Amino acid sequence: MFDAEKVKNECIQWIQDFFEKNGPACNAVVGISGGKDSSIAAALCVEALGKDRVIGVLMPQGEQHDIDMAYKLVNHLGIRHYEVNIKDAVDGILNSMPESLDITGQTKMNIPPRIRMTTLYAVSQSCNGRVCNTCNLSEDWVGYSTRYGDSVGDFSPLSHLTVTEVKEIGYLLGVPKDLVDKTPIDGLCGKTDEDNLGFTYAELDIYIRTGKIADEKKKEIIDRKHKANLFKLELMPSFVPEIDE
Repeated sequence: MFDAEKVKNECIQWIQDFFEKNGPACNAVVGISGGKDSSIAAALCVEALGKDRVIGVLMPQGEQHDIDMAYKLVNHLGIRHYEVNIKDAVDGILNSMPESLDITGQTKMNIPPRIRMTTLYAVSQSCNGRVCNTCNLSEDWVGYSTRYGDSVGDFSPLSHLTVTEVKEIGYLLGVPKDLVDKTPIDGLCGKTDEDNLGFTYAELDIYIRTGKIADEKKKEIIDRKHKANLFKLELMPSFVPEIDE
């Protein structure tokens, strides 16, 4: 049985311990998309550090249709925030690519999250910060993140919690319900997460925690994605030479 109150309190303490060891006077820098994960991660940081030590960074790419949700969150928490539009940076990279290079759709989709992470670190290093990773266990399990984009950070409060568990903590924190329950959209191609994945987070979360799933085809999809994307969660392989003494 998942005890959301207990886990919430333990996570808040964990964030406090992290900052005590890795920057007692530092700020938490959180990329704010307007979705549940960034909203709940930011709320946890506020509980742990106080609103004066949490900085939200909104990073639309041109026009963002739901940026009002991101502003709703930072205003609800009362945290300092900055908006940095990444459109020129993304376009600059794409427009500078050699014409002879066949740029894939996947390339185009993954540049923005990597630019966003660069932006977060630019803000963080200018504000004495530590970057908060906002990925959850469900997304990480099936590789639903961009390597060296939203998959990284300096500390990660949600990466061992499923979507279902993250939402329960969000309710306890008093995060606005429409942010906690907002249909997750990948922010890359405009589809919902579940449309892209081929199964629901509810199905995935039960499978992660119990190993049970009714649909064998969905089980195969989950297992295949999990195996194929494990490399995203591992340290970069490095060659270790044998040096004779």
